[in-house]
Amino acid sequence: MPADPAAREMQPVVKPTGFREYDARWWFGYPGSPKEPELNLMGVQAVGLGLATLAHRRGVTPDIAVGHDFRAYSAAIKMALVTGLMAGGARVHDIGLSLSPMAYFAQFALDCAGVAMVTASHNDNGWTGVKMGFDRPVTFGPEEMAALRDIVLAGDFEMRPGGTYSFHGDVSARYAADLTGRPPLKRRLKVICACGNGTAGAFAPAILERLGCEVVPLDTGLDHTFPRYNPNPEDMEMLHAMAEAVKAHGADVALGFDGDGDRCGIVDNEGNEIFADKIGVMLARDLTAVHGPSRFVVDVKSTGLFASDPELQRLGARTDYWKTGHSYIKRRVRDLDALAGFEKSGHFFFNAPVGRGYDDGLVTAIAVLDMLDRNPGRSMADLYRALPRTWGTPTMSPHCADEEKYAVVERVRARFEAIRAEGGTIAGTPIADIVTVNGVRITAPDGTWGLVRASSNKPELVVVIESPVSEARMRAMFAAVDAVLRENPQVGAYNQTI
Repeated sequence: MPADPAAREMQPVVKPTGFREYDARWWFGYPGSPKEPELNLMGVQAVGLGLATLAHRRGVTPDIAVGHDFRAYSAAIKMALVTGLMAGGARVHDIGLSLSPMAYFAQFALDCAGVAMVTASHNDNGWTGVKMGFDRPVTFGPEEMAALRDIVLAGDFEMRPGGTYSFHGDVSARYAADLTGRPPLKRRLKVICACGNGTAGAFAPAILERLGCEVVPLDTGLDHTFPRYNPNPEDMEMLHAMAEAVKAHGADVALGFDGDGDRCGIVDNEGNEIFADKIGVMLARDLTAVHGPSRFVVDVKSTGLFASDPELQRLGARTDYWKTGHSYIKRRVRDLDALAGFEKSGHFFFNAPVGRGYDDGLVTAIAVLDMLDRNPGRSMADLYRALPRTWGTPTMSPHCADEEKYAVVERVRARFEAIRAEGGTIAGTPIADIVTVNGVRITAPDGTWGLVRASSNKPELVVVIESPVSEARMRAMFAAVDAVLRENPQVGAYNQTI
């Protein structure tokens, strides 16, 4: 960022590392924020112009659905993006304040080839970003993001006539009607609707009520400062608040939505905070029982139960482990024609007849409610207890700079492969298997495994451990994996630990 205030206003600022694997994500800042901004509004215009340029070069019909989440600066960022898109000849279809899945829905409802959703999801106030796609229902992957980055950073733009703007104020109502235009639930379920003061609070409670739920709102008022906790249903602080609310109100289930509404987290009626990958196993059981032998895609952070669960095996389910990231799993679900895809982060993807293939926290919530509806004599806790037990960590994220994190993961991968080649041990046992489709996931002979990968959205690593044997084995594997990580001084403290 230029030091001179005038220069800051007269030239675009776009930090290259903001173009991540499948989303764009930058620190935009706020008045008085301690960090230097990585993006300014002229930079956002450049991103919009670059996106329109890329669409034309790839022969994509330049109709782009755009929306924004609830942050103090999101509307301004969206309009800067819109001016860039229009300068590049795009026909912009603005749906206003929205959830990311509403923007994906708008691609279908408004017949738009493209989408550009301004959101930083659950990131702290001060962050912004754009989720983009040209091929519904999938969004950009690394190749498209790299192409956009190169256009923007090189200033390789093509200004074109024909750019237009239209506002569609009815898309949120059409989205709600699409989700609720079905028979109501047979069970009158009491549901905690937790939104962490994120954008989902404007839409989720009313949709759940229209489905026939008794809704108890929790932090549904929109507040971009996120006064209680960040709206992240993978974060233990949000899950703890949901558990307390379930117990206080005697609810059947708590449904927690992230900042832009494309993820859903679950707490059962007894206050058990169920990690999303276990919810995926429960839904895979339910959907396979309804639709017959089915194929699923899960990310490498997810539980080994997708492969080992006897009930899934009996029902004929098949599971493909793939790269973490909503764009990766979404694309893999489409390419394999899988019934659904599940990420440990809570991004779930349902193909027809359940959904349209994109990640939608409310579609996930409805799938959970339908599962309960199909099991009238069983609670959410009963369904959870029916799974084989495993001991797992939350998703832990030690700090590591964007410029360093991929090299660190490569060194960790090489270290584990050397240990295996030399016949060494990790946590007292040999390494039985190594998966490197996304970072490195090592598995012991007893099924205990540990994963290290680079975060796609933040300057962090991602660490997950699970054992089907005991908590002690899980902790031993964590200690062993962490010891290898600590050989790299670039790795900082964890955001949370076990």
